[in-house]
Amino acid sequence: MQKPKGEIRNKRRTYIFVVGGVMSGVGKGIATASIGALLKSRGLKVTAVKIDPYLNVDSGTLNPIEHGEVFVTKDGLETDQDLGNYERFLDEDLTRSNYMTTGAVYSSVINRERTLGYGGKTVEAVPHIPLEVISRIEKAAELTDADLTLVEIGGTVGEYQNVLYLEACRMMRLKNPKDVLVVLVSYLPVPGSLGEMKSKPTQYAVRTLNGTGLQPDLLICRATHPIDQIRKEKLSINCNVQPEDVIAAPDVPTIYEVPVRFRNEKVSQRIIEKLGLKVHPSDVTKWKKLSEQVQKQEKPVRIGIVGKYFSTGDFTLSDAYLSVIEALKHAAWHIKRKPELVWLNSEDIERNPATLKTITKDLDGILIPGGFGTRGIEGKLMAIKYVREQKIPYFGICYGMQLAMVETARNLIGWKDANTTEIDAKTTHPVIHLMNEQEEKMKDKSYGGSMRLGEFPCVLTKGSQAQKLYRVKQILERHRHRYEANPQYKVEFEKSGMYVSGTSPDGHLAEIIERPDHPFFVACQFHPEFLSRPFRPHPLFLGFLQAAAKHR
Repeated sequence: MQKPKGEIRNKRRTYIFVVGGVMSGVGKGIATASIGALLKSRGLKVTAVKIDPYLNVDSGTLNPIEHGEVFVTKDGLETDQDLGNYERFLDEDLTRSNYMTTGAVYSSVINRERTLGYGGKTVEAVPHIPLEVISRIEKAAELTDADLTLVEIGGTVGEYQNVLYLEACRMMRLKNPKDVLVVLVSYLPVPGSLGEMKSKPTQYAVRTLNGTGLQPDLLICRATHPIDQIRKEKLSINCNVQPEDVIAAPDVPTIYEVPVRFRNEKVSQRIIEKLGLKVHPSDVTKWKKLSEQVQKQEKPVRIGIVGKYFSTGDFTLSDAYLSVIEALKHAAWHIKRKPELVWLNSEDIERNPATLKTITKDLDGILIPGGFGTRGIEGKLMAIKYVREQKIPYFGICYGMQLAMVETARNLIGWKDANTTEIDAKTTHPVIHLMNEQEEKMKDKSYGGSMRLGEFPCVLTKGSQAQKLYRVKQILERHRHRYEANPQYKVEFEKSGMYVSGTSPDGHLAEIIERPDHPFFVACQFHPEFLSRPFRPHPLFLGFLQAAAKHR
């Protein structure tokens, strides 16, 4: 099979809107990312945009238990976790132009009206909101010079708050019908009492979409099993699509198998034919190899993740740490290990500290990810103390670094009241304190979009473990925090055996800490998980997993 030799420019902008039917959470973002990966592999310049129907201006103030992870772009916008999926599948760094919410769209329109940007015209929901949406989509395409822009609309077609986004799609399609496609990702349930895959909910979803003036070009049918030919033909007749445009999308062992499945279903070929694009022959070799490698791994590496954003009623929600989970998988697969992740609720540890010995007995490493607030903090500190003493590999991210410093201050330096001022503003040893530029923002209750956000440089100490893992002198990593390590205690920490191995270029901010007397005890203030890719594991995650595998 001929491999792509580079990009093929089509000298026109094309767009694919991806909308949901029946229910949310069935993989619309993964479908969008996989379509993008397939089309990029065929030589097209591809980008992706996510639209969230929330009145929040960004994702920064959303509850992670309700919404899942907040992903941060390199230019500092707090977005939905699907931006992370797009980056991982496309292997591209996206920006704030690739994300919008209802709140951001309405804010722009209202601000323009206040400054007479509409020249005194009456400003209405239609057409001005859809026109703003179209403007943002086209800007994202222009900034990346994309041949094809994927636009995922959050939620489902039947939701009231999505009407204006579907109207934007209708208006774009009306203006340039040959340049706009609509893909509906729907769910086909198999009720246990019936044992038969039911297509009727998807038929209703298509009818609802038709009611907005849109007809899907492709139906991606999510289900526990592959959709059979009988149901393909049934959906074809009732939904006004060709049978070959009804795509089977069954559950798979790993999301990175989806591009291969879509290629087998000729998804990219159908899109290319409908849009009339010039492309290279299809090549999913790297995705096939990754999928095969994932499935043949048998030797495990067990990582405990200590957090508090897990439980939602009677269920466990892992979406709050989605990028961390994917980064662990990337690193594990790279060293030919099967990742086994164990969820450790920090509040349970607080209630029964004696369980630490039992729950860590079969673990090869412990990771504490980012977080905020006081809930479950003492449990995390107990876990850090235990793994430090027992020489179990430890990796701390953001809050995980700050708490590692609090634990050291309390138990090795001897400052029993040491704390972060986020928890105890009156502590006599504020080893973690509010960043200078954050103080005024907190006084004004300016919480939204006001943290230290986005990409910042970090200088690595020569000969440190971090520098050996990165193999460079300076790095760029993405941040999301208000508090930092207090530099006035640096000497005391070094005497206790903890060293700062990565700093801001001016040397003021501690970005990475480590303990040379430990098999692996590294923590960072930034969020390295945002830069991990399935074919390029992040150096810190890779080092952590290698140490964990050795510990086993």
